Amino acid sequence: MSALAFTGAALLGGRLVVAHSLGGGDLSEIVRITLEDGRTAIVKSGPAPATEAAMLRAIAATGAPAPAVLAASDTALVIEVLPAGGSVDAAWGDLGRILARLHATTGAHYGWPEDYAFGPVAILNAFADDWPTFWGERRLLVNAPHIRGALARRIETLAADLRNRLPTRPPASLLHGDLWTGNVLADGDRIAGLIDPACYYGHGEVDIAMLSLFGRPSPAFFDAYGPLAPGHAERLAIYSLWPALVHLRLFGAGYRSMVERFLDAVGA
Repeated sequence: MSALAFTGAALLGGRLVVAHSLGGGDLSEIVRITLEDGRTAIVKSGPAPATEAAMLRAIAATGAPAPAVLAASDTALVIEVLPAGGSVDAAWGDLGRILARLHATTGAHYGWPEDYAFGPVAILNAFADDWPTFWGERRLLVNAPHIRGALARRIETLAADLRNRLPTRPPASLLHGDLWTGNVLADGDRIAGLIDPACYYGHGEVDIAMLSLFGRPSPAFFDAYGPLAPGHAERLAIYSLWPALVHLRLFGAGYRSMVERFLDAVGA
């Protein structure tokens, strides 16, 4: 059994008897543990377990489902086990309602009190008072030094024009920040929990862009979430650039065409 499993048991003050490694953790180790007294929990590593714990608590405080935080340290996060036997395909409507509830919680500025990371890729969250500045500086331009040649110049050109493409001060909604379907647990036609957040306050369409990166939410999702503002198609391409750039940096040149596709879509 892994050191992480023993760490989780110690944080819960129990004796570990069973540990199972769970898939889906490209950037973190994740294990399910059972203690001698019968308690079960999920234990995961990560760039900043205490920060992730705060994000999960922030999501739960909105009324959106998230696993309860049982313990956290500098090296491990321990959360409750949630049912996950269903498919998001059967629960798009519930996800739309939940995301609308999450996004109804707003902050005074764009960003988050702490920086975060996807593995070795830093997520800079310093607060900004206008949205194009935040998106341009904290999400697009920070990637340009890590990408060669013409692609970096196209990103820089787009970032310089964001005031003409993005709303200046949309509601600063609480975002999940990494909302692909693998981070949504479903149980039948209901959503059991949102997991693995990378929260910050920003334009709610960012989460929808992430949901659409590798697929498309069903009409039931949009019916439940509510209509998007005019011009959302171009904005979704701009917002999709950030996860595409992160994938390019994490997983290599196979994602370069995705970045180019979104740049082409916005004429950058």
